[in-house]
Amino acid sequence: MPAKRKQMILLGLVLSISSVLLVAGDKKSKSKAADASIAQPAQMDDDKRIIHALNRFTFGVRPGDVERVRAMGLDKWLDEQLHPEKIDDSAAEARLEPFRTLKMSTREIVQNFPSPQVLKAVENGRMAMPSDPAKKAVYESRMAAYQQRQENKQDKADGGNNPEMNNPEQMQGRASANGDSTPPEMRPGTENASVSDQRKQQRREAAMYADLDADKLLKMEPEERYQSILKMPAEERLDVAKNYKGPKALQLVDGMKPEQRETIEAIMQPAAAANGELAQAKLLRAIYSNRQLEEVMTDFWYNHFNVFLGKGQDRYMINAYERDVIRPHALGKFKDILASTAKSPAMLFYLDNWQSVGPNSDLAVYGQQRRGRFRYPVAAKNRRNGLNENYAREIMELHTLGVDGGYTQKDVTELAKVLTGWGIEQPQLGGSFRFNERAHEPGPKYVLGYKIDEGGEKEGDRMLDILAHHPSTAKFISRKLAMRFVSDNPPQTLVDRMAETFQKKDGDIREVLRTMFHSPEFWAADAYRAKMKTPFEFVVSAARVSGADIQNALPLVATLNRMGMPLYGMQPPTGYSMKADAWVNSSALLNRMNFALALGSGKLPGTSLDTQALLQGSKPADADHALAALEQRILAGDVSPQTHAVMEKQLSDPRISQRKLDDSSNAPNYGAIAGLIMGSPEFQRR
Repeated sequence: MPAKRKQMILLGLVLSISSVLLVAGDKKSKSKAADASIAQPAQMDDDKRIIHALNRFTFGVRPGDVERVRAMGLDKWLDEQLHPEKIDDSAAEARLEPFRTLKMSTREIVQNFPSPQVLKAVENGRMAMPSDPAKKAVYESRMAAYQQRQENKQDKADGGNNPEMNNPEQMQGRASANGDSTPPEMRPGTENASVSDQRKQQRREAAMYADLDADKLLKMEPEERYQSILKMPAEERLDVAKNYKGPKALQLVDGMKPEQRETIEAIMQPAAAANGELAQAKLLRAIYSNRQLEEVMTDFWYNHFNVFLGKGQDRYMINAYERDVIRPHALGKFKDILASTAKSPAMLFYLDNWQSVGPNSDLAVYGQQRRGRFRYPVAAKNRRNGLNENYAREIMELHTLGVDGGYTQKDVTELAKVLTGWGIEQPQLGGSFRFNERAHEPGPKYVLGYKIDEGGEKEGDRMLDILAHHPSTAKFISRKLAMRFVSDNPPQTLVDRMAETFQKKDGDIREVLRTMFHSPEFWAADAYRAKMKTPFEFVVSAARVSGADIQNALPLVATLNRMGMPLYGMQPPTGYSMKADAWVNSSALLNRMNFALALGSGKLPGTSLDTQALLQGSKPADADHALAALEQRILAGDVSPQTHAVMEKQLSDPRISQRKLDDSSNAPNYGAIAGLIMGSPEFQRR
C-alpha cells in the first residue's frame, strides 16, 4: 500500500479516535460537575471494579492480573500495594542490574561522566587527570571534543581573514611584549595556523579511514572492540562517535560488560549516557515492577516536585533526587517528602535558592571578608544582596498551599528570607546540602501570620512544618491526588473527605489513598475508563498489556520525546498536566497510533512481542474473529460499537488481514490487530 494512502487511513482513524475522546471527556466533565447533587452515584460491578483499580493504581493491566486480584480480593491487594516492601520485586530489579549509574552518588556520576566544568578544572590543573585507563579515555576524549568546538568557533569568528593566524612571528612578538615567552602552540586557545591546520588534517585522515572501514570494529569480539577503542588517540575516538550513531551505536556496545558499555557511551556523550540509563530505568520499573503503586506515586511526586533535566548541574543530580528524595517518601507522610525535596541539591539548583543571599546578611554587607575584629562594609555597588524568590513562590503555589491558598507577595518575600543560606556544597562536583550562615538574612520574619524568630537553618525547618500542616495544603494535595486517580474535575465531596484524613493522619499519604479507595465517588460507574492517559502512561500500559519483552528501552524514550513528554524534560516547575485537554490532538494521537502498530507488529527496535501469548493459545481463523478475541484480551471487551466498526473497516488493509481476495491460507496479522486496539479511544483512557 502506498505510504500516502497508509497515512490517510491512519489519519482518518485518529480523527475518529480524537472526536470520541473529546466527546467522552466533555460528558465526563459535565457528569462530574453535576454529581455534587447526587448522594450516591451508580457503582461498578465486581469485575469492572478490579479493572478500574488496576487502571488507576497501576500503569495498566497485564495478562492474568484480573484473575490474580480476583483470587486475593481487592482490599488485600490494595493493602499489599500500599506496603511495597512486602512485595518481591527481584525480577524487575534484575532488569535494572546493568545500569550501574542507578546506584552511584551524584559525585560519582560527575566523576565518571564528567561535566564541562570538571573538564575545564582538569585542563587548568585544578583537578588531576584520572589514572584509570577507562576514565582517562573518557576525559581525554571529551577534552578533545571541547578543543574541536573552540577551534570551530575561532574559525567562524576569524572568517579566515585574521592576519595574525597566518603570522606566527607576529603572535610570538605580541606574547613576548606581554611577558609571556611560551610558544604560541603551547598556549591553550592561541594555536597558530600551522598547528591548527595540522590537527584538522589529522582529523580528516582519521575520519576518512573510519569511513573506508566503518564496520571494522563491529567485526571484533566485544572485549577486543572495547580495548581497541581505548587505545585509539582521543580525536580518533571522536571520529568513531561520529560514524557510529543510531542503531550502529547500539551495535558498537553490543555484548560489552555494563562498565565497558558505559565507558564507550561516556566517550561519546557523558551526560546523555548517564541520563539514558535513568530514563530507561523509569520505563522498565513502570512496565515490570510488581510494586506498581509505589511506581505510580513516585511518578506523581516527581511531577509534583518537578525538576528539569536540562538545567545545568541538574542533569547530574536527578538520579539521586528520584532515588533518595522522592521514592523513599512516595507513600509516607507529606511533611517528610516536602522537607526532603527542600534540602535536595536538585531542587535548590533548579529553583535557584542556592544563590539566594539575604540583603542584610554578612555576605551581602561584608562580602567575602572573614570574621574578625576589623571588618568594613563593601560598597553598595559591590554587595551581594540577591534575594531570590523563585523557590519561596513555587513551594507555596505549587508544592503546598496552591495558587488560592491564602498567601500574599509579602509572604513570598519573607519566606525567601527564611530560606536564605539553604545552598549546595560544591554543586559542580555533585555536593550535598549546606547551610551557609553568612548568606542567611538576620532578624525575625513574618510569614502567613506567624512570627519566625531568628534561628538560622531552623527557621526553614519550622516554616516547612507550618506549610505541611496548613489546611490549604491538605485541600490542594488531596485535590491533586484525586485528579490523578479519579477525574480531571474530582467531586468536591471526595476532596473534602481526603483532606480531612490528611489533617487527622498528619499527612499520611497511605491513609489519604485508602480513604479515596473506600469512597463511593472513586467507584462511580462514569469514572470507568474516564481518565485520558498521558503519553508515558499510554506507552507503559501498551507494553504491559501486550506482554512485550523490552531488551532496550531507548526507543521507548525516543517515542515519548516525539509524543511531547520527554522523561524529566518538563522545564516549568508546574510539571506535566494530568488533564485530557493537554494531550488530545490529532498529531499526538497519530504518534500514539504509529507506536501501537509498531509495537503490535514487532517493528519497534529493542522490543519483541509474542502475539500467541497475547491470544492465550487461541488462533482465530480470520481477522474478524481475531479482532473480537483481542478486544476481549486487551480491553475486557469494553469497546464501543463505533470503535469496533472503525477498526473492522481497517481489516480490509491486506497488511492487517494478510490475505488477498483469492488467498485464504494466511493467518491474520494478530500483532497489527492488537496495535489497532491499543490505539483505540477505549485504550487511550484508563
